[in-house]
Amino acid sequence: MAMTDHKQSARILVAGCGKLGGDIAKTLSATAEVYGLRRNPDRVPAGITGIGADLTRPETLAGKLPEQLDIVIYCLTPTSYDEQGYHNAYVAGLQNLLDALGDTPLTRLIFISSTSVYAQDDDRWVDETSPAEPDRFTGQIILRGEQTALDSIHPATVVRFSGIYGPTRQRFLEEVIEGRMNPQPPAPFSNRVHEQDAARVIAWLSERALAGNAIENLYIATDCEPVRLDQVVEWVRQQIACKAPVADARKGGRAGSKRCSNQRLLNSGFEFRYPDYRAGYRDMIDGLS
Repeated sequence: MAMTDHKQSARILVAGCGKLGGDIAKTLSATAEVYGLRRNPDRVPAGITGIGADLTRPETLAGKLPEQLDIVIYCLTPTSYDEQGYHNAYVAGLQNLLDALGDTPLTRLIFISSTSVYAQDDDRWVDETSPAEPDRFTGQIILRGEQTALDSIHPATVVRFSGIYGPTRQRFLEEVIEGRMNPQPPAPFSNRVHEQDAARVIAWLSERALAGNAIENLYIATDCEPVRLDQVVEWVRQQIACKAPVADARKGGRAGSKRCSNQRLLNSGFEFRYPDYRAGYRDMIDGLS
């Protein structure tokens, strides 16, 4: 996904350059000048220009932001998982950054969101046109952050990721292997996206924006196969030796039961490296072996 020669020198800021943000920054750095903002700039990946600032403290942004940015990717996660922590990460931090950016519109502002804003729990399909009416404060605050981005002076795109997994996010796989997951059929539907594809989605949308192509203001980023949780667990058990389920093994998921559609993303031309859970977990299991 090489950017055009005209945009070889695109300047991109990844605000919140942690695990996902760092992957996004590294993916983009092959073709753009990328800056990574986080509290400790020493933890920004090699090859990325680190900026040390705390988005919840606007005074720390003074004089820190590069000029003439083309793309800003907002990828913060809460430092605490209470209402204040979510508000600081998704609403206040974003508003502080928008204030610091000033009044020159970007080519694109990309806000990293979550499919947790969908409260549907009856196995139905959801897409970008489905109502987002979260019943928990977490989703409600994330939704306010989305609206803050969309209401800004910048052309904005919200990307709602489903559950991100991969080599640096092996908790689910480890729980199955250790017998700590034992969902009973029919378990809730689950949705996921491999961490490499998650970073590639943002790089793809950034490339299209920089090339002057029209992009939507909302995408669901999830792989091509929603699947019931018990089916994933059973498949893993068939691929690698797993311990028998323990007495208090977790029975189900934590995100209701819905099937997330990625059709809008596919229609944009994006191609998944890991289109389903088998492809992603197969690589991970091979790595363990």
